[in-house]
Amino acid sequence: MSERESVLIVGAGPGLGKALGEAFARGGWPVALAARSEVPEGFAEQLRASGHEAIALAYDASVDAQVAEAVARVAERLGPVGVLVYNAGNMARGDVHEISPADFRGALDAGPYGAFLHARAVLPGMIARGRGVILFTGATSAVRAPARAPAFASAKFALRGLAMSLARRWGPVGIHVAHVLVDGVIRTPRAAAYLAADEPALRPEDIAASYVALAQQPPSAWTFELDLRPAGDDIGEN
Repeated sequence: MSERESVLIVGAGPGLGKALGEAFARGGWPVALAARSEVPEGFAEQLRASGHEAIALAYDASVDAQVAEAVARVAERLGPVGVLVYNAGNMARGDVHEISPADFRGALDAGPYGAFLHARAVLPGMIARGRGVILFTGATSAVRAPARAPAFASAKFALRGLAMSLARRWGPVGIHVAHVLVDGVIRTPRAAAYLAADEPALRPEDIAASYVALAQQPPSAWTFELDLRPAGDDIGEN
């Protein structure tokens, strides 16, 4: 990656999004932090105060024109997007007769549809440069759908399918596409309210370190899917 290529993190709220921004900034990347409901401007200011290049963006990840404008703004301010991290999602839960059509559509918009729009926006530049990294945040529900999460599970299954298709198509021309399956509870500020201190949970900082490692993998040994879970949490139990 050249010095002026940037990282765009979509879904840069508290928890994993913030940890991703910190990890990539420490690695020397200029970082763009994007969110819709929780604008990470204060976090971008913290990174700049620490000597890193960082900007914050507020837009709807499911609106094509807004996505295209955001990607262009990142390129103008920080350099073309060399790493896209799609970390956005919608946690809509409830039985199929309990959730509304809007809830179901919202999960798809925030998940695979928004991911599609962002990949579509950054891929032309990556193809022209012959390199690039696209990382998608998945979940246990991408492979084992919970009983009461038809919207969330459908979105995560579709996101995984999108990632697999992109990896097969664009890997041969130098673009590394990977799906990170977060198989467990992340110890975010929100989750801390109900997690016991000794309960197995993933630390955002440790997950973020894995994303940075993926972005730096040599082409001869690329990972497509990386599943992460905390020690003490049995495989298949979530």
